[in-house]
Amino acid sequence: MSELILHGYFRSSASYRVRIALNLKGLAYDQAPVHLVRNGGEQLKPSYRAVNPDGLVPALTVSDGDARAVLTQSLAIVEYLDELHPTPALLPASPLDRAFVRSVALQIACEIHPVANLRVLNYLLGEIGASQTQKQAWYRHWIDLGFASLEERLSADSRVGRFVFGDAPTLADICLVPQVWNARRFEIPLTRYPTIVRIADFAMTHPAFAAAEPGKQPDADA
Repeated sequence: MSELILHGYFRSSASYRVRIALNLKGLAYDQAPVHLVRNGGEQLKPSYRAVNPDGLVPALTVSDGDARAVLTQSLAIVEYLDELHPTPALLPASPLDRAFVRSVALQIACEIHPVANLRVLNYLLGEIGASQTQKQAWYRHWIDLGFASLEERLSADSRVGRFVFGDAPTLADICLVPQVWNARRFEIPLTRYPTIVRIADFAMTHPAFAAAEPGKQPDADA
């Protein structure tokens, strides 16, 4: 059995995704917290750059005897886990349905999340001189733009069930839940997105999603 160490931050959406996937697969793992705010950001320190030169979380260290590998990028990590441990499957059987699930996941992970993550928000405040009010407006703009499109898609697609695809969690839900959690953290009103909210709230009744919730992690702020 490989030893797994997840380098992440409790509030990081990308780390949250990997925690959900590890839990869904029933895999034991250790956490190596990397605080993205404390001491100027521990992800920027040489000790973590030696793990992931990008200075981003998450990273998953996989050790098997003398062999060791470091995986980065949350979706690549999740698909690695799904290929190594195919049950329960995180992607549907049909190529067309797999494309649908991946497109939802990528819409969140590549279109919504990157423009409103911590690096961008810190740059707005520190380099451009935006106010806290302007930062909040920036975050809300990109969440609303992305969620409006996603709500329209999900509300009209017959493949959507209790989860994004049918009644079992997939890669799409793994991306959706952390983004909803962050939107709520920033107090973004979500009443315009009832399908998104319904799916995310139902997913949180699943033990794997509930155990991955940021407030339950060992590095969570008091």
